[in-house]
Amino acid sequence: MIVQQESLRLSKYSSLYDLIVPNTNLLRRINDLIDFNFIYDELASKYSQTLGRKAESPIRLFKYLLLKVIYTISDVDVVERSRYDMSFKYFLEMLPEEDVIAPSTLTKFRRQRLKDTNLLDMLINRTVSIAVEQGIIKSRSIIVDATHSLSKSNPILAIDVLRERSKQLRKSVYAYQEDWTCKMPVKNQGNDLEKELTYCKELGTLLDGTPTLSKIPAIK
Repeated sequence: MIVQQESLRLSKYSSLYDLIVPNTNLLRRINDLIDFNFIYDELASKYSQTLGRKAESPIRLFKYLLLKVIYTISDVDVVERSRYDMSFKYFLEMLPEEDVIAPSTLTKFRRQRLKDTNLLDMLINRTVSIAVEQGIIKSRSIIVDATHSLSKSNPILAIDVLRERSKQLRKSVYAYQEDWTCKMPVKNQGNDLEKELTYCKELGTLLDGTPTLSKIPAIK
């Protein structure tokens, strides 16, 4: 059952937003100047108006996906960052002490409410258009190019998805440990999916055994 998202509620910690998130912050400006209620109009037909449990706000879930596109991060990373990044929490209209969603909620939202990527593209492009009109961002390419990259990633093969994920993981590792190139397992050079899975498992096992790296949010 779909319900309107409440406006930013108050708690004894709400004043932290004014101390930590300046008026010039990109996410604060987007949140303050754009009315995201158009998301309800676009997704109303995807929800029951009377039946079922109260659903997570589609505006908040869309904002999670928008954050993923802006910052090029995974479901797990965007949820983890929204746990401690006050600008993310402000943008998502969370209380400072409020807990985050499970990353799987974003997967369900995409599969059940955004069944085709064109709808997600349309919602993001509309948001960007409003942001440009409001002078929040100067160029559509900042977000739209990233959106197109996201769209193109949907039809690719499973082996390509694994390779892209492992590539991003290695990049995150090297940002903290430049000398780890020689420690990484040998990459699969062929098109055998099972060998690619084996490589990814070896990479995961290696990092799981190194808590100083595996606990870093970008790597975790």
